[in-house]
Amino acid sequence: MLLGERILEVATELFLSEGYGSTTIDAVAASAGVSKRTFYHRFANKAALFAAVVHRIILQIRPPPEVPLLQGSNLHDTLRRFAGLILRAALEPRAIALHRLVTGESARFPNLLRAVYAEGWAQVATALIGDLLVRELHDPRSSAQLRAFAAGQFVDMVITLPQRRAAGLGPPLTARELDEWADRVVTLFLDGCRGLSGRHRGSPRADPARALRR
Repeated sequence: MLLGERILEVATELFLSEGYGSTTIDAVAASAGVSKRTFYHRFANKAALFAAVVHRIILQIRPPPEVPLLQGSNLHDTLRRFAGLILRAALEPRAIALHRLVTGESARFPNLLRAVYAEGWAQVATALIGDLLVRELHDPRSSAQLRAFAAGQFVDMVITLPQRRAAGLGPPLTARELDEWADRVVTLFLDGCRGLSGRHRGSPRADPARALRR
């Protein structure tokens, strides 16, 4: 294992087990068997190390590049499969551990959440879903802001409850329950999008984008 990878592997385990505040550069360097000088040659500070750890975790839990993100015979099937990919990544043990870390320490270290969001694939998912809605619902007049809002809501709907349950707030969902959950979320989401699209076309006063601009 390359030296930089060894430092990141050790740092990942320390951050996820001890927390951000309790993990020191001294501890990381000692556990990795390197000097602090060697550590600082590769990472400017603890914040930079944490950002690198988050980037590494995200790369590990994302689907491989050769796996198509959007694929299906219709819009429901495409989103259903995409929801499954999102859930698989969000419920990986290291993703859950990272979620616990950020939830527990974001008050003391607000930049933790920013680092995770910057490296997460929520933005990628939002862009993909927004473009998909334009193509499949044939409503190019809907604003980019509204499409981004709808896509963001989809990602939150898919992840939030299963991730909370996996983190200990209730019994984890079984594989069958996760399948049912994803299917129901997609159905609810598409019903809502089609309703918004219809109101948007029918009446300027009902344009939901106005509510977002207030």
